[in-house]
Amino acid sequence: MRKKLRWDLPQSRTIPKHPYRDTVLVYGGMAVVVVVVAFLTGGGLGRALVFAAVFFVVATLWSWRNWRNRIAAERRGGRQP
Repeated sequence: MRKKLRWDLPQSRTIPKHPYRDTVLVYGGMAVVVVVVAFLTGGGLGRALVFAAVFFVVATLWSWRNWRNRIAAERRGGRQP
């Protein structure tokens, strides 16, 4: 018997209690990991700090935009495409 993979998202996904704060914590943690890995491997620390900062800002803004759209869609009672 073959199992089928399901690639669609569950229909009952809920919005976390603090989506914006959680986003900052996750991407902030990832940015710290980038800097720590650069430090441990002897890479350019200044370059890693710039890359981590740019990553953090872009990823956070992108996620916040998506959260805002998803929350607005939920308030309207519709599903986001």
